[in-house]
Amino acid sequence: MRTSLLAVAIALAACELGCCGVAAADAVADSCNAIRDFVDVSFCEARLGSVPGAAAADRHGHLLMAADLAAASGASAGDAAAAAARGAGDPAARDALRACAFLYGAASVPALRLLLGYAAARAWGAARALLLLTGKAGIGCDAALAGPAGGMASANREFDQLSAMATALLNVVD
Repeated sequence: MRTSLLAVAIALAACELGCCGVAAADAVADSCNAIRDFVDVSFCEARLGSVPGAAAADRHGHLLMAADLAAASGASAGDAAAAAARGAGDPAARDALRACAFLYGAASVPALRLLLGYAAARAWGAARALLLLTGKAGIGCDAALAGPAGGMASANREFDQLSAMATALLNVVD
């Protein structure tokens, strides 16, 4: 489902750009600059720029790409937390890692996938209603682990940045 929604977003963005005759050489930079108060522009440009079709997409397409990237990052971080929990010898660390995996798997990742679907349909109210859940895992995981324990700091940071990109882009689309 994720791949098909992303393909629809890229096709939609290309159609919109083709209909308007607008060249999109700096489309990624424009989208990232529009949310520069909320995300690191170089991170945004690198991550969005790595997605096929991003250079031809509009902000709506970039929102869908960012939500897709965030959901994938969250799923990966949740899997890493679950694996680390299985190998944790300390009961407190195991419980914290399980909590972290739960937050990713039960809150943030499903919310981002729903947000992606609603945003693809331009159902802005429904998409925005999910914002309270989308970033909870990174924040909650850091709190549960009391810092960079369990090797989750990098995964949480990546997720936080991607989730912030999706949130910020949702707030600037037309």
